[in-house]
Amino acid sequence: MRRKLRSPLAQRAGLDPVRIQLPEGHWRTIREHLHERLPRVSGARIDEKLRAGEFVGLDGPVGADTPYTPGLHLWFHRDLPEEPHVPFDIPVVYRDERILVVHKPHFLATIPRGRHVRQTALVRLREEHGLPELSPAHRLDRATAGLVLFVIERAHRGAYQTLFRDRKVRKVYEAIAPADPALTAARTVRSRIVKERGTIAAFTEEGPPNSESRIELLESREGLGRYRLEPATGRTHQLRLHMHELGVPILGDPFYPELTEKPLDDFSRPLQLLAKTLRFTDPLTGAEHAFTAPRGLLAWESFPEWELTSSPGS
Repeated sequence: MRRKLRSPLAQRAGLDPVRIQLPEGHWRTIREHLHERLPRVSGARIDEKLRAGEFVGLDGPVGADTPYTPGLHLWFHRDLPEEPHVPFDIPVVYRDERILVVHKPHFLATIPRGRHVRQTALVRLREEHGLPELSPAHRLDRATAGLVLFVIERAHRGAYQTLFRDRKVRKVYEAIAPADPALTAARTVRSRIVKERGTIAAFTEEGPPNSESRIELLESREGLGRYRLEPATGRTHQLRLHMHELGVPILGDPFYPELTEKPLDDFSRPLQLLAKTLRFTDPLTGAEHAFTAPRGLLAWESFPEWELTSSPGS
């Protein structure tokens, strides 16, 4: 197996540098190729980064006049977008020499993607705990709060990611939604979920089911219900779609039943969905792990406060 190249650049603000390999081509200089390859970066900014020595190969920085060499590897740090600070902490639930389990708040993405880069759980945890190799074994979407398992060293990442891939982790969620007494008896929902590239929301269509969730109303009061949700599969927005299909959309859901755009700095009325528990056998030690989220859902504790709050409350 080919050995992975080690980056000559260190992380910056908890982020790894980007690595590119130069393909076969007609370019005379590396500068010409970068101007064509990075259309979202202005030519002036590329030239500025070249002058500053910010494009680096295994032998050191390259310049604007460096001849083009197919197969050469380059590393550089992207310019980061402006992001509003997500003003909520990330409590640590458990830590040993291999794993870190945290309670991710609402409004914080798990990993860098799109407009969310530094304000993500991964980057903030790397910086806060000095863990440069930290990586997630699975993900929660930005709107969902609750337990996320991170792996501290790259060498152990595959073992824990395989647990989730092979569905050897028992995950239980809680949600607050309109109460439906018919769901006091647990219901299993199966449907075919489709998420098209470039679209925000997923949808269901006719065809063989590719998703399954068990949903049960645990208790109700004043028209609201506290539900237990146990997914057997892990499709995008699966629990949110299945609750919507049952006629009890989760409180605060900006996608289902109706897509509602919210500014990135709007932290009001968070989605009332919580990754409540994780249970699994440690693949490296054989230990039985059972973790429970230390915080609940605000709409159940105080619905008026959830309606008015600008914080996630969980």
